[in-house]
Amino acid sequence: MKPIVLVHGFWVTPRSWENWVAHYEAKGHRVIAPAYPGFEVEVESLNADPTPVLNVTVPRIIAHLEEQIRELPEAPIIIGHSAGGAFTQILLDHGYGAAGVAMNSAPTEGVRVVPLSQVKSTFPVLKSPANRHRAVPLTLEQWTYAFTNTFTPEESRTLYERYAVPANGGILWGSVLANFQPGHQDTWVDYHNDERAPLLFVSGSEDHIMPPEVQRSNHKHYRSNTVTEIREYEGYAHLLPAQKGWEQIADEVLDWALRHAR
Repeated sequence: MKPIVLVHGFWVTPRSWENWVAHYEAKGHRVIAPAYPGFEVEVESLNADPTPVLNVTVPRIIAHLEEQIRELPEAPIIIGHSAGGAFTQILLDHGYGAAGVAMNSAPTEGVRVVPLSQVKSTFPVLKSPANRHRAVPLTLEQWTYAFTNTFTPEESRTLYERYAVPANGGILWGSVLANFQPGHQDTWVDYHNDERAPLLFVSGSEDHIMPPEVQRSNHKHYRSNTVTEIREYEGYAHLLPAQKGWEQIADEVLDWALRHAR
C-alpha cells in the first residue's frame, strides 16, 4: 500500500485532515499530515501565540515536506489542499511523489486569473501592505465566506473554532507579487517538466477563495507530456475536505492517484 502525504493550507493546520487520515488509515495506508515548521502545536496554541506563523516561509515549508517524504519507504501519493495544493505541485516538480492531487489549489507562479470572490476572500490580508509583517486571522464571517459558504452556520462556527489559525501575510503578499517580479519566485514550477509525476486538480464549484477559474488556468499552464487532469465537484466550497460527502471524493482521488502512480 502506497503511503499518503496530506499537505494542509493556510488559515488551518494538519488538524484539518483528521478525517482523511483516519479514512485512509482504515484502508491500510500509512498516512502522514506534516505540519509546517512550528505548526506542530495545537490550533489553540497558535491562536494564542502566532509567532510560528510569522516565522514560516515557503522555502522552509517545502524543505520540511521534502525531508518528511524522504523518510518514507517509497514515493507517496501527495494530496494538498489550498496552499497545500501549490506546495504539492512544487514537490512533484522537484521529483517527489508517485502522483499528486491539488485540491482547491492556490495558484503557482504565472497563473494570473483573479476572480472577484478571491479578491474578497483574501482582502483581510491584502487590504494593507503592513500585513506583510503580520499573522492575519479571519473573523467567523470572513471564514464563512472564504471557506464554508455552503455549510450551515452551525457547521461553519464549529469548524472555525476547531481549525482556524492566522495566516502569514508575507507569503500571501508574495504570491500576489510573484507574477510581477523578475526571476523565479517561491511558487515557481516548470510547467514543461516531463519527469513530473501525474497530477490531478480538484475544484469545488462554489469555492470562493480558489474558484474553479483558478484551477482551470493553473491546469492549462502545464505543457508537459505527463498526465495532468482536472475534476470539478458541484456544490463544494473551499473547505471541501470537511464538507458532507468528502468520503466519496477522498476515495475517488485516491483511486485516480493509485491508477496513475509512477
